Amino acid sequence: MTAPAQSTARTTARAAVAAAAPEARRMPLVLRNRAFGAVWLGQVLTQASVRMFQVGVSWWLVAYAVQDSGGLASGLFMAACTLPAVVLAPVVAKAVAAFAHRSVLRSAAALAGAGAGALALWAQGSGLPVPAVYAAALALATCQAFFDPCLTTSVPELVDDADIETATGFELSTQSLAGLGGALLGALVVDRAGLAWLAAGCAAAYLAAAALVTSARFGNPAPAAGDAADPVQAAPRRTLRRILGELPYVRRILVCFTAANLFTAAVFVVIPLYTRSVLDGGGGTVALLEASLGTGALIGAFTGTRVPGRPTVAGAYCLGLMALALALPGLFAHRAVISGCLAVAGWCAGAVSVRFVALFQRLVPTADKPGFFAVMQAVLGASLPVASLVFGTAGDHLSPQVLCLVQGTGLAPAAVALALLGSTAPTPEPEPDSEPDSEPALEPVGGEQ
Repeated sequence: MTAPAQSTARTTARAAVAAAAPEARRMPLVLRNRAFGAVWLGQVLTQASVRMFQVGVSWWLVAYAVQDSGGLASGLFMAACTLPAVVLAPVVAKAVAAFAHRSVLRSAAALAGAGAGALALWAQGSGLPVPAVYAAALALATCQAFFDPCLTTSVPELVDDADIETATGFELSTQSLAGLGGALLGALVVDRAGLAWLAAGCAAAYLAAAALVTSARFGNPAPAAGDAADPVQAAPRRTLRRILGELPYVRRILVCFTAANLFTAAVFVVIPLYTRSVLDGGGGTVALLEASLGTGALIGAFTGTRVPGRPTVAGAYCLGLMALALALPGLFAHRAVISGCLAVAGWCAGAVSVRFVALFQRLVPTADKPGFFAVMQAVLGASLPVASLVFGTAGDHLSPQVLCLVQGTGLAPAAVALALLGSTAPTPEPEPDSEPDSEPALEPVGGEQ
């Protein structure tokens, strides 16, 4: 080969290599990053399992197990499903900070699979008492309380900094996929195969998730700006109270969403009651309504970064739209109406989540992330057991249509509070299309980083 030909060949090779990087960047994150793809799929399986269990058991309680007080029974069950994330937040934070993230994720999924398998064997062999189902719900929710914040914290170990927001969108979409899977399978499996097969399916999914996490390779997260490069010289981790105390603006946002959750979380109690009492439907109707909610949330998780405006302003508009969507089924009792309204409400929830979690990923120092995301889950989840019990008890005395109106009315003040918070922001908030380096950090109280 002549010298000019060799030079041309080298130039062509370099051009091909240079073109390969942008082409790889255009590939979906879960395909070009196998470790993140495996862990993400594991989270899809775990949350799909727990959501399928929640939807199926809620319908089983209302339609089969409890006749006179189905609302209270369903509310107690949903409270049991949400309580561990609130009560165990300090324990979760310490475990996520102290142990390897892959070990925490793998252990949580494997233990949940063992618990669901034991419940399946019990239900297959003899009559299953309702308290045993509540105990299983507590066990699965406890495992999930460790899994979710640990995965959120481990995102920087799995992806590059430029992919954090994309990874966050995929991670939040897991909840939507889980809701969709639970919608399509939970109530239908109970109607057609019984509770034993529902638990068996959950066990298989949890064990598959544990295998996927085991196969993934976790790296070391790059230190954030201002963090000590040497772990020996790094400042000691701050307590959960101090983390939120030094981020007052973030704390106020969490309070707004906690108040909103008092009314949005009740939808999971209202759906089976509305299906049985208003629509006179069965498991297929529950599947349709849950699928509408999950599909909307899935679309919202992927399109949330395109909503214009500051996060607080965009969040206020989304909460206002969600209030309208949750209230309309109280005025128009039609299957198509409530299905469409739940799709809109799900989109609002997904869009708000991806905007704010991506914001928190960059604003919270790396050393504080294990504690912060655990306490975030606890703060946002603190209202869930209360909402489940209150709306479940009320469902035995009030029409589900009245409960829908209460949801919409109660959510409106939270939207107004979030809008007012945006108008008094102490520092400019990052726009969704801005580069990570251009996003200003919130100044903590006292100026300590």
